[in-house]
Amino acid sequence: MSANPASFAHAQAEAPPIRLVLPYPISANAYWSSRAVPKKGTKKSIVITYVTDEARAYKQDVGKLALVAGVRRPITGRISLTVRLYPARPQDWAKRARQNPDGWDDTVRSIDLDNALKVLLDALKNIAFDDDAWVRRIDAERMEPDDRGARVEVHIAPVMRQAIAPGLF
Repeated sequence: MSANPASFAHAQAEAPPIRLVLPYPISANAYWSSRAVPKKGTKKSIVITYVTDEARAYKQDVGKLALVAGVRRPITGRISLTVRLYPARPQDWAKRARQNPDGWDDTVRSIDLDNALKVLLDALKNIAFDDDAWVRRIDAERMEPDDRGARVEVHIAPVMRQAIAPGLF
């Protein structure tokens, strides 16, 4: 980067945090797919991994919801991400809660948290932030299902660069 570090920090300070409520993420297994393509002039193949139509639709939905929420451009530079993943609450949730009050939600079908993060980061790229390479901190939690339905709540905030310790350079 050739930008002046002081102006970069100033720009980061002005970037407001972004809060979004998004659809429940699709599985990474449905987000990417691979296929073998014959390599011209040989009997060998190369494997190509690509984003599926379902993934493009999810990213498009995320972009529309971000626009409705007032996101006009991505946060540039370092960011922190807070993610709250809410699985769908099953119809028999009350029965499950009576039988196992402390762990009924462990029996609820849910996408793996790390699987959800990768899909979510890819879907938010160039919408809420420039690139997931700028993510410095992630706080993610699978929540107890509630009556508001399956969803993911995301908070994205700029991370200010700490001053370089004197004498380091």
